[in-house]
Amino acid sequence: MRLSLGRVFLFHRQIIPDALVQKRKNRMGINAIIMGAALCVILPILFVFGSFLQPEPEIWQHILETLLFDLLINTGVLCIGVLAGTFVLGVGAAWLTASFEFPGRAIFNWALMLPLAVPTYVTAFVFIGLLDFSGPVQTFLRERGILSAQGFPNIRSAGGVIVVLSLALYPYVYLLARNAFETQGKRILEVSRVLGNRPAKAFFKSALPMARPWIAGGLTLVMMETLADFGAVSIFNYDTFTTGIYKAWFGFFSLAAAAQLSSVLLAFVFLVIFVEQRMRSKMVFHRMGRSDINSERIKLNGWKKWMACLFLTVMVSVAFFIPCLQLFLWSMKAVAVELEGRYIGLLIRSLLFSGMAVLVIVALGLVMSYVQRLHPDPFTTWVIRISTMGYAFPGTVLAVGIYIIITVVDRSLIWTVKGVSGISMTAVFNGTILPVLFAYTVRFLTLGYNSIHSGMLRIRKNLDETAILLGVTGKRLLKRVHIPMLKNGIFTAAVLVFVDVMKEMPITLMTRPFGWDTLAVKIFELTSEGEWQRAALPSITLVLAGLLPLVVLGKGGKRSFL
Repeated sequence: MRLSLGRVFLFHRQIIPDALVQKRKNRMGINAIIMGAALCVILPILFVFGSFLQPEPEIWQHILETLLFDLLINTGVLCIGVLAGTFVLGVGAAWLTASFEFPGRAIFNWALMLPLAVPTYVTAFVFIGLLDFSGPVQTFLRERGILSAQGFPNIRSAGGVIVVLSLALYPYVYLLARNAFETQGKRILEVSRVLGNRPAKAFFKSALPMARPWIAGGLTLVMMETLADFGAVSIFNYDTFTTGIYKAWFGFFSLAAAAQLSSVLLAFVFLVIFVEQRMRSKMVFHRMGRSDINSERIKLNGWKKWMACLFLTVMVSVAFFIPCLQLFLWSMKAVAVELEGRYIGLLIRSLLFSGMAVLVIVALGLVMSYVQRLHPDPFTTWVIRISTMGYAFPGTVLAVGIYIIITVVDRSLIWTVKGVSGISMTAVFNGTILPVLFAYTVRFLTLGYNSIHSGMLRIRKNLDETAILLGVTGKRLLKRVHIPMLKNGIFTAAVLVFVDVMKEMPITLMTRPFGWDTLAVKIFELTSEGEWQRAALPSITLVLAGLLPLVVLGKGGKRSFL
């Protein structure tokens, strides 16, 4: 016993201090990494807001007189309309699938998430191609005398883009609202019915108010996605702040004017973030006891169950299956022309961008999650929280801010080298893939970090203590203990980042090097010319890629980053 105690004492005297010394040595490098990640998010925002220090009066005056008021009105109308549409669709679908039992409910439970696999700009051009004056729907109705040329609503309107974005974004509300309604069960309705309320009144008086924080959280996500959308509104030629920023940069060739418009949009984004944080702080629900959710659903009978099936069938078909079917038909006609060497090049560049972004973001997310585990102090927590804010910012804004930073760095390097050596040199970073990867990292670091950190939280702290007692510390602790236990979280993070980077349009469009077109950029170019059929093949590729995270997350549970 004495020998054993002595060995343990010597072990503690030798190993533990060494581990602490190594921990202190690594802390400075670790702090530098997470501070660098935070600066990557903060600097683009600061440079965007700093654009007011260098205004371009003539261009800004033109924007004030001709664009700004329309941008404000259009953006406001779009946000209000999409919020209303996603509320009706998302809450209605969540209430039916969570509280009632009817044929096909289990299938609808996951099928209602499928629109998340389709980029909004793909849904947009499919609807225009189907419902425009020369599209198959109007042509069919006119040929049979069912509809006159002026009798069909104009799809290229505010109403059209609101419908498209509502169909594409309602799953955000659906997922959170369904979770809220499932925790309530039928007991809430039973108590409300005892108090004399009819089923509809019981829903509005009891179930809906109790689910309000979750629904509000989903609506704020929809709001941020609507403010950030560029592809759908550009295809509809519906000017919002994102299209205004693009036109100011590439139309007026004024980066300063684009930055000033970006700062106005950022003000709205920060307001939405503030509201979203307040709503999340209220998402607390207590349920006494445990019960089977399936046994608490109310069974629909007669015509009501078929009406529920019909409503959800139409909803999923219009939002997902009909657009995918039309894409398939178009792609069959265009495959002989589009499936050539250039398409393969587009696919390779898309995969290459996505692969590089995955490596950078997953590695950084893993380091940040490990740092948060080792040092859960307020400073580290706030730095990481700032570092993961990029997903809330529109891609157009990040593209503008990062391009300004890269331009400033390039000019500084050119002036420094010329002043020191007298050698004139060209841009170092502009025209390379660095600005693209920089922007991807800022925007999608949230996905990588949240997926990995959720897995890190499931690892008990006593495993770390045991490993340290066995002499496993620092990088070896991460490599031999944490990474093997984080394989699922790392894989989920890689899939989410990979697919979102493939679908990302504005960042790639505005910051890519010359000749580095991707599938998303090609879709933008073809739809700008009205080439719906030619845009179908790359769109099908992105939709198939978008189904991957739904399959992965369907096996692993609900989306952790919501």
